[in-house]
Amino acid sequence: MKTVVTALAFGLAGLAATTGLAQAQQITGAGATFPAPVYAKWGELAKVATGIELNYQAIGSGAGQNQILQRTVDFGASDAPMDQAKLDSGKLLQFPTVMGSVVVIVNIAGVEANQLKLTGELLADIYAGKITKWNDPKLTEANKGVTLPNLAIAPVYRADGSGTSYVYTSYLSAVSPEWKDKVGAATSVKWPAGAGAKGNDGVSATVRNTRGGIGYVEYAFASQNHLITAQLRNKAGQFVKPTMESFQAAAANGDWGSAKNFAVNLIDQPGEKSWPIESVTFIELPKDPADAARSAAVMKFFDWAYKNGDASATALEYVPLPEAVKTAVRAAWHASIMGPDGKPIY
Repeated sequence: MKTVVTALAFGLAGLAATTGLAQAQQITGAGATFPAPVYAKWGELAKVATGIELNYQAIGSGAGQNQILQRTVDFGASDAPMDQAKLDSGKLLQFPTVMGSVVVIVNIAGVEANQLKLTGELLADIYAGKITKWNDPKLTEANKGVTLPNLAIAPVYRADGSGTSYVYTSYLSAVSPEWKDKVGAATSVKWPAGAGAKGNDGVSATVRNTRGGIGYVEYAFASQNHLITAQLRNKAGQFVKPTMESFQAAAANGDWGSAKNFAVNLIDQPGEKSWPIESVTFIELPKDPADAARSAAVMKFFDWAYKNGDASATALEYVPLPEAVKTAVRAAWHASIMGPDGKPIY
């Protein structure tokens, strides 16, 4: 009887495995919160189109990098590009998926969306604790015609290791030499002023619940949650609103050709319409995958997204990659990610 049960169990397991492959193949990823909405949408559409089921955990860029280095997921996701030493030691290939922007959100009574004007230098001084009141002369000078109250400014930053923080502090470092020297750019920094909150939801909730609050989140999150955003002055000296047009203007100026590991710099790009805080979000994939079939499924998933996902990405306020970049990524997959036999797996 035991032999019959065992044989039946093996038979059912084999049937389930065969049926499962025909119906859906699961891939797992973890990391950046910024692209989570578009990955969720792609996952929903790709499951129907390809049979690949995405299980993605939005736990932050730093945690995502750690997970793929430890090989506890099929791919890691990060808004901050992984440094070369980690890519080399972890035997990882890095490639981009979409572009997006970081925006500033505020909670000031009477101030509506995109009414407030800010510069990078003002933001650096606010987060450095140098400008502490909303009616500071430097702020009122930049906002003539807007009534700013005698109210304490309450800066909010990401308490968790975050690619959003990397992008935001990269911008502050680009426009403020003092910020660059004293604080710098990283997924986690020692913030001179303010209070920390976890994730985009934590930052936005803290700003919403704090009179005088100011914070930074990805635009897709701000748009979906109807947050009060601010205009920013760009490199050309123009105050611009966070719109798809201003995001695309910044993306068009990226120097992809000379970007190592696809880590193009989109911070403070030239152009009168360019939004100044923009970045690419990345996937890290093992060059020596333990499970070649799952790794091939990851590439198939993102290849499908490259071909079919631009419309849904744009609808969610992300900027799709140029076609030439997608072609270069496919070439990198073929050249870099090998199976046990040493041959490309996709």
